[in-house]
Amino acid sequence: MGDWSLWKLRPPALVYVLAVQSVALIVVTLVIATTSPPSMGALRLFAMIAITAGVVIVATSLSIHLRKEIRRNPWTLHIAYLAAGILTLPPNMLVLLLLGPALHGVLDNRPELYRWMFTTAATTLAVFAARWVIGWQHPSWNPVLLVLSATVLLLARAFVIAVGLRLRSPDASRRGVLGEPIDVLLGIVAASLGGLLAMAVDAYPASALLAVPPLALLDLAGQLPQWRRSAQRDGKTGLANAMHWERRARAELVRVGNRGHPAAVLLLDLDHFKRVNDEIGHLAGDAVLAAVALMLRGSVRKEDVVGRFGGEEFVVLLPGADTEVARAVAQRVRAATASLSVPAQDVHGRPCELDDVTVSIGVATSVRFGYELPDLLVAADAALLAAKSGGRNAVTMA
Repeated sequence: MGDWSLWKLRPPALVYVLAVQSVALIVVTLVIATTSPPSMGALRLFAMIAITAGVVIVATSLSIHLRKEIRRNPWTLHIAYLAAGILTLPPNMLVLLLLGPALHGVLDNRPELYRWMFTTAATTLAVFAARWVIGWQHPSWNPVLLVLSATVLLLARAFVIAVGLRLRSPDASRRGVLGEPIDVLLGIVAASLGGLLAMAVDAYPASALLAVPPLALLDLAGQLPQWRRSAQRDGKTGLANAMHWERRARAELVRVGNRGHPAAVLLLDLDHFKRVNDEIGHLAGDAVLAAVALMLRGSVRKEDVVGRFGGEEFVVLLPGADTEVARAVAQRVRAATASLSVPAQDVHGRPCELDDVTVSIGVATSVRFGYELPDLLVAADAALLAAKSGGRNAVTMA
């Protein structure tokens, strides 16, 4: 237990995570202790919702596993069948329905147990808050209350999790804390589908099985942000890959060009990187790439577009940067690279410290070469070759 990743959290995050889990456990205990045993009708409704959700959970998990893909948190599916349970089941049956995330945790073999427990606790609190809004003992299907209950379910869960993410990583981006914009739409769709499932199962319990295909489609749609990021990001550095960077760079160049603002492209190449791979090992080379990528994100401006071109080459688009700004950013990156000290392991597994990493940078600006990306890249490449020929660890303006 001493080496659990939970104990490595920042103290405020650790206290918050444990508090949320404790409150959720207390709420569940009180619900079980104060709710009367369910009727046979409630048990039948629970069975149909649980069977429907279980079929979808197993089927989609196996599908993603067979394709050897990494699945994203299947929260949209949970929201859908939990929304149905909020409208149709007594509170103690909702407790059993909350075991659904546990099944996903087992099937997907999640490495950080505390994160799964925390999100499950957040979902639990949101579910009972939504149930309280719509009526604790006898849920009301008033349209206004239905909308309010769904809103509480989505926002309460998002808020509890967002606070935890912010406490864990204060420097995380807004998207990293709040999620993708598509998550909002998927949440609304999930809650709406849960309402329709509730109406169907209330009228004719066996009809719940008709919800299997749309629930499976919703679960797979919930993986779209993960698959999109995988297609857009470089696996070793997390930066935009060459294709995605090029799309973003072209769009930015059109935007700044239409406004008459300048722009610049930085083309970077790590010096003697092949020597690191050949003499110390490719794992050490990967550590250097990851360290440089992290340094780049911290050294450039918020609006700059950073990508990895492949090998030891990186590229940065600087929208709105004139010649002097581009030169200053490039020099800052060069100095930051030279000051890096990268912990790594050699081919024999011995720890080592790489503190002689340098970079050569070629810079091309729209003031001289216009707003066509190929022209800027060609000019920056020529400047990069000049920086290499001049002794490396240098910035050359095209």
